[in-house]
Amino acid sequence: MSLTAEKRKKLDFPLYCITAQNLSNGRSNCEVVRAMLEGGAKIIQYREKYAEIRVRYNECIVIKEMCQKAGCTFIINDNIDIAMLVRPDGVHIGQDDLPIAEVRKLVGSDMIIGLSTHSPEQAEQAVKDGADYIGVGPLFPTKTKDHVCAPVGLEYLEYVVKNIDLPYTAIGGIKEHNMHLPLQTGAKCICLVSDITGADDISAKVRRLISKIEEQQGRCP
Repeated sequence: MSLTAEKRKKLDFPLYCITAQNLSNGRSNCEVVRAMLEGGAKIIQYREKYAEIRVRYNECIVIKEMCQKAGCTFIINDNIDIAMLVRPDGVHIGQDDLPIAEVRKLVGSDMIIGLSTHSPEQAEQAVKDGADYIGVGPLFPTKTKDHVCAPVGLEYLEYVVKNIDLPYTAIGGIKEHNMHLPLQTGAKCICLVSDITGADDISAKVRRLISKIEEQQGRCP
């Protein structure tokens, strides 16, 4: 199934934000998302590994409404069952989750499906399997989630930039101080997690990051 223009438009943003309540200085996921949106975030993934499923479901209901009002693309990580009920813009899965074809049967043709990839082979397979976008990483060492694979480095990102015709986000260990590296490699979209969720002023952080990314990419006049 080819990527539609509508889906591609929903993914065409320079900064990909992800929640991480355990790295949010005591703030709830809803508080963090509200601040991200106030800062201009246009794509947000809900990633919550530790809360009870009812808590996750309730948070996703609230966050979906916030994102819709802000014109922000809303992605749910891993929880396909919650995605089927909440109907966000998309769902993001990993290499060890259900195959894309099976997820597609569950969520339907309209929902975006993203896949984490860690090698050129996985990226190529994602294209064949019908992923709508891919995560490329982890580029650098990261501790934002458990059981993370070893860093893949900028070489894999360079391969994707040159060879993969899917939207993608560079992810893993990216901070404000080193984000120039994936951007110089050609990344059109980058993801920062703890650097955003742990910021004292999340809205200001998001605004600054978007401005810096767009300036380096030459998006600004």
